[in-house]
Formats: sequence, C-alpha cells, structure tokens
Amino acid sequence: MKPVWWIAAAWLALAASAPAQTLRPASTPPPQPNIVVILVDDAGFTDFQPYGGEAHMPNISALAQRGAMFSHYYTSPLCAPSRAMLLTGVDNHRTGVATIPEVLPPSQQGHHGYTMHLEPGVLTIAQRLRSVGYRTFITGKWHLGHGQGDLPNDHGFDRSFVLDASGADNWQEAPYMPYNNYAPWFEDGRPAHLPPDFYSSRFIVDQMMHYLDADHRSGPFFAYIAFQAVHIPVQAPRAYTAHYLDAYTSGWDAVRLARWRRVQALGLIPQGAPLAPMNAKLKPWTSFSASEQALYARSMAVYAGMLEAMDANVGRFIDYLRVHNEADNTIFVVTSDNGPEPSDPVEETGFTQWMSVHGYTRQVSNLGEIHSYNFIGPEWASAAASPGDLFKFYAGDGGIHVPLIIAGPGIGAARINARAFVTDITPTLLDRAGAGPAPAHSVGLDGLSLSGVLSGAAAQVRDANTPVGIEVSGNSALFRGDFKLVRNTPRYGDNIWRLYNISSDPGETHDLARQEPQLFGAMLADYRAYARANGVVDVPSDYDPQRQTARNALMAQLGYYWWALLIAALVLITIAFFTARWVRRALAKR
Repeated sequence: MKPVWWIAAAWLALAASAPAQTLRPASTPPPQPNIVVILVDDAGFTDFQPYGGEAHMPNISALAQRGAMFSHYYTSPLCAPSRAMLLTGVDNHRTGVATIPEVLPPSQQGHHGYTMHLEPGVLTIAQRLRSVGYRTFITGKWHLGHGQGDLPNDHGFDRSFVLDASGADNWQEAPYMPYNNYAPWFEDGRPAHLPPDFYSSRFIVDQMMHYLDADHRSGPFFAYIAFQAVHIPVQAPRAYTAHYLDAYTSGWDAVRLARWRRVQALGLIPQGAPLAPMNAKLKPWTSFSASEQALYARSMAVYAGMLEAMDANVGRFIDYLRVHNEADNTIFVVTSDNGPEPSDPVEETGFTQWMSVHGYTRQVSNLGEIHSYNFIGPEWASAAASPGDLFKFYAGDGGIHVPLIIAGPGIGAARINARAFVTDITPTLLDRAGAGPAPAHSVGLDGLSLSGVLSGAAAQVRDANTPVGIEVSGNSALFRGDFKLVRNTPRYGDNIWRLYNISSDPGETHDLARQEPQLFGAMLADYRAYARANGVVDVPSDYDPQRQTARNALMAQLGYYWWALLIAALVLITIAFFTARWVRRALAKR
C-alpha cells in the first residue's frame, strides 16, 4: 500500500511551483494545432490532484503545471446538457438538449429545446473543424441520442466508438440502471460490442490510438476522449484502489474540511473564504457503524483509484503522441461535465433486486471490481465538491464549479481567475484553429473565446455587467460579475432564489438578497429574460430528479418488456377463466 503522506506533499509542491503571475511565451503558436478534449464524468472541483484532491494524477498535474489552470470555470449540473454546450458553444436549450432523458418530466416532453438530440443548424466543433482540414475522432460517452441522424458520424466525426447512455458498467457490456436493458455502444453509427478484456478508461484510449494509427491522411486532428470515470458504477482495478485504503477512513466531514484548507493553500479560493455547511439532510460520519464506515471508506478509495486509473491512461495517450512527434503541437483541454454524483441507488425502491438479477454485489471484499456495484452517495459527493454547496443535479457551486486545464502551444503557465463557462470552450478552440466565421445557416454561438485571458491580453472574458444564465431541470443560476443568483430544486434544495458574492463566498453561505435588493431584482429580471430567450420550460413545483429517474426507468422497463407482461396477463386471465369454470361446475353438481 502506498503511504498517504505523498498526497499533501504533491499539492504543496504544486502550490509552490504555481506562478504568481502569468508567464507568456514569446513565440506565436503554430497554425492549426492538434486538439485533444479530455472530459471526465462527474468529477468535483477538488477531485483533481492539482485542485487539492487525494488521487494521484501525475499526467493531468503536469498539464496543469505547464498550462492554464482556471479557478472560476462553470458548467451545467447534468452531463448531456454540458456535453452539448461543450461541443457546440451554444446554450443547452438552443441545442435541443435542455436536460437528460432519464430525468425528463412529462410536462417538458415535446417542447422545443427538449428533444434530447442536437437540433438542425446546431453545429459541433467537429463539423466546424472538419471543414477547415481537421481529422475528427471521438471515443467514450456521447449521450446525445442514437436515433436516426443523432450519432457522432452525423455530427462531424470521421470515426467514433461511443456509449449513448448516461453511463454503463466499466468492466463489461452491461447497463448500470433500469433505464436501459443493454449498454448502447456504437461504432461509426452502427451497434458495436466490447472486447472481453474491456476496462472503460483503457479501452477508450486504446480505441482513440487505433483510430489515429489507422488514419493516414495529412492534417491536424481533433480527438474527443470522454471517459466514463468517475460516473456510477464507480469501478477501478484493485491495484489502484489499494493506494487509498487509508485515505478516507476519517470520513467525509474530515475530508471536506481538509480539501477546503488545501484549495486555500493553493490559492484557488481566498484565504478565509467560508466553507459551505453539509446539507441538513446529509448524515454525519459518526452516525454510521464501523462496518458501514468501512464500506463507505472503500467506496471513496475506489473513486480515487478510478481517477488514478483514468489519469494513467491519459499518460499513455500523451506518450503515444510524443512517440509520433505530435505532443508539442497539441492543445489539451481537461475538464469535468458537472459536479460529483450524489445518488444512492440502493435507497431507490427495487434497486437492490435489480442489482441481484443483474449479478451485482456491494461488499467491501471486491468493491469496484467486476460484478460489484459502487457509488459514493451524497455525503461523499458533498466532500468531493468542497468548498461548494451541493453537487451534481443542482446549480449550487458544488454542482457546476469544476476544474478546467488548458495546455499546449501558445499557452503559458498561468493561474486564471477570470470567470469562464462551458460554452466558451468551442469558440476558444475554433479561434486557435483559425476556423473563421460559422456558416450563415447555423445557430449562433453563445460562448466567447478565452484567447484573451489565455494570452494575458485580457483580465476577464466578459465585463461585470454581462449576465450569463444556466438552467437544467429547474436548477437555475445567473452570473453577473462576482455575483451569482441561484435556485435549487428539492430534494436538497427549496426552490428559493438566493444571491451570493461567489468570489468572496464560494461556499454560498451568506445570502445577499435582502442586503442588495436592487441587485437581486435586476439579476432576477436578467434570469427571466434568459429563460424567455432560450425557451426554458419550468418543471413541476414538486419535481425531484431522483424520483423522476425512478419513474422514467419504470416506464422504460415497461417499454422493453411489455410483451412479457402481456403474456403474463394472458396466462393469468386463462387461469382465472378455467378456475371460474371449474368452480361453477363444482357448484352445479351439489
């Protein structure tokens, strides 16, 4: 087992090496660099090692040390909307992927923006880059539809091997929740199957290297590597999990506090900035028995192991590019689609039975390995989101404030405090590639290029009066300068609008709505204007995403197995008919 002391040493070394001022290279970047976008699934703001996390991530840490490390980058609270915005630079409602199908309530179905696939005229970065000579590839999670015309090969990707679901097993070709009855993998638009030695992070990188090896055309490439790590089910090889067996035995309260201290030491939040309290509905570590604590500690050890395994495969890919003399002319973007996943599937009615039917166990001895089902739950998710409030699904900073690292030619070592958003990634990369203006028929971009802050020519991406809105499934936020207006739905929110200064109060602990009534009113008007302009459809007042997921999963299962229910009903009707007939005859003989 590795000692845990190296965790503290690693982040202290990183803090010492981080430049106080941006260091800018004198040379101009070469034209049309390769572009690699690495998307981690459900990683919190302090999950990455350079952001204060416990997982050993030397390859992503190296990118952070030589590139730009953003401290105020925001995404959406759910995966598919974030991916749609990341790939297009367009607000999620305008892309057609306002939320995810798994949590879509009936009241939103059929509305414009809620089709759950990319709308006509919404161009992906792959389409834009391919038009200026790029070769384009994607491996990993897609989750933007697999109906006619919905897969990556219809949206600008030359080669693709993708999962069109919110998640799947990392060791085998199997679903992870009742919403799906199979794992929908596709290669180049056709149903595909996984190799027998499959592990998601290794396979996703192997497949990308295979596509690059097989492509002999000239020109730069765009590679979108969308990992399953660290989405449920959280799974990792035992050798990686073993590094963290003692790292989480102190519990989530202690880890959340320790990460809060580390991000201050790293300069990612102001010294003394308050830590968001754990939500009142979450349980303290001390309320659990020793055996329960052992299971939860191992759950988080697997989580850290899965991050390390993912990083090791990122390192393999960077080494591959070095061998082929491509690494020096490659821009790397590394980020997460949203904050950490709080769901505890075992609490949902019938899920334990579903696990058993599908061959899953949840026990300490093999947690995270094949046939095991692992998740971290809301308490550990709150720790992973430290110092932010809440986690995935919600618009509190814990759900939408995530790491962003950009490294490559023309990008010097820098700590960038400018506020940036997921829609800014595509405009930035198009700018770097010299892609020029979009076709006249396409949907216009909502994001802005980050080139100004990356070069040091600008201190901010937007001025302090420019509002930026976010909404997914009723969880809503509006940013204006240092201020954030936010509303979170139940189960962990209360649908009340609140106002925070997130530069000084990133934990969202002091509501300024009464103290700043004019600003509050103006930002609320800005949000309503954003909602009207983008076609936001409100969710029901009692909306709960976990409960809606369970309902949608039940309806999906009915759709998959209606024939079995029909047969069962016919059998029951037949039995009832002949039973009644026999009873009548028996009574007639008396």
